[in-house]
Amino acid sequence: MYLLKKTLDRFYREYDFSERLRHDPIEFPHRYSRPGDIEIAGFIASCFAYGRVDLFKPVIEKILSPGGKRPAQFIHDFSIKKDSKYFSNISYRFNKETDILCLVYVLSQILKRWGSLRALFYSFYRSEHKDIRQSLDGFVNSLLHIDTAPVYSKNIRPPGLTQLLPAPSKGSACKRMNLFLRWMVRTKDIDLGIWNDIPPSKLIIPLDTHIARISLCLGLTHRTATDWKTAEEITGALRELDPGDPLKYDFALCHQGISGLCKGKKSPVVCSSCAIKHQ
Repeated sequence: MYLLKKTLDRFYREYDFSERLRHDPIEFPHRYSRPGDIEIAGFIASCFAYGRVDLFKPVIEKILSPGGKRPAQFIHDFSIKKDSKYFSNISYRFNKETDILCLVYVLSQILKRWGSLRALFYSFYRSEHKDIRQSLDGFVNSLLHIDTAPVYSKNIRPPGLTQLLPAPSKGSACKRMNLFLRWMVRTKDIDLGIWNDIPPSKLIIPLDTHIARISLCLGLTHRTATDWKTAEEITGALRELDPGDPLKYDFALCHQGISGLCKGKKSPVVCSSCAIKHQ
């Protein structure tokens, strides 16, 4: 583990975070300065951060556009009757127009009741918890308990909505929820750190196919399933390398895959020049 830590620490120190910022959904919350706007923009951006970056970024742009410079205020004041027009003809892969409209409606109800996403999440957070699993479960379940009848005409949770709001209790790796939490909690590199009462050591890695494949290659896990247990195992291995901030390696490792530098499978040509394995 010592050699791996040395390699990853060097890779982390030399990584150009600012250059990769424009290739990542964290670009969206970085546009704002008010905490409420940062967390709303960050949450929406993370919800749709699946698939190809060049396909989901225009969708996030359209969803945030009606809010202008104050997306949190817009969503707080959101009215289905008055504001639904802004979301017509917006869809993305598994998420229909009504699912996206419902997500905005749910967030509106949360802001009206709690004032912020932070306040809701903190209501479930306990410092004695090993990690953020229980807090995240409570947070997501609160979102899913909002009455959706004003959007769907009956109180239902169709797959296009629940896909946006995964929970650890369902076994999901919750990549996008953990990505959002990384942005909100960590204060270093490009992360925003506005939820500063939660130690970064409690975070769980946002597990996607890129992280899963690279983690297998580096021996951070032996599991092949991209589920919550694998995310916990990888985080546990990284916590041995940096107990206080195990997710500091996440952005750089993930972008090895996003950028195409890692193909996710063994290849003599690609692996021989791997920036991580040959530091």
